[in-house]
Amino acid sequence: MTQGAELFDHGSRSRLTRRDLHRFAGDTLLDRIARVVCEAECLPRKELYEAWEVARRVRRRMRGGRVLDLACGHGLVAHLMLILDDTSETAVGIDRKVPLSAARLAGAMVKEWPRLAGRVEIREGQLEDAESDATNLVVAVHACGRLTDMVLDRAIEGRARVAVMGCCHDAAACDQGGLGGWLDSSTAIDVTRVARLRSRGYDVHTQRIPEMITPENRLIIAVPR
Repeated sequence: MTQGAELFDHGSRSRLTRRDLHRFAGDTLLDRIARVVCEAECLPRKELYEAWEVARRVRRRMRGGRVLDLACGHGLVAHLMLILDDTSETAVGIDRKVPLSAARLAGAMVKEWPRLAGRVEIREGQLEDAESDATNLVVAVHACGRLTDMVLDRAIEGRARVAVMGCCHDAAACDQGGLGGWLDSSTAIDVTRVARLRSRGYDVHTQRIPEMITPENRLIIAVPR
């Protein structure tokens, strides 16, 4: 457990910097990752915890395969997926706009884990053009609104394993499955996503990451039958 965690808002959008290093003085893998992020000084605090909580839950259920991190932002999830499971040879992160500081974070991760060198690619591109197949593990953390459905499209087309945690649920653009009269729109959208995956031959597991990190915390993990 990180030091001073009870006073440290895990859901803050404040950027982690070297001034936060003392909060991660432990010997856990999370502390080690956090120290690297602090040294890079480019990542909001909540993104560290979101990436960690999603990646470790996904890896408990799904091992190996090329990782495809869509709407990847800085690409932290792509790196964590390989750190947590070295049987995945490569990871590719794709976003329409990759932050300039993503390269700094990637360099810091490789410096700490040299075995990652040449195995993680972060690039700009359209999610519509991302290709996946049954050997892939597709992940998306907080792909906004309809982007989460586009991620599911790519996974389903390739019969890939997939894990998504959506955000900014758009009641106008996303399918509520006719459930809007019973459920709030964001829940209806996620329930409909689960129903869609099941209808396409996937076994689905639903979880939540801690709400103190984000209220948009519903994680969908799906594996083709």
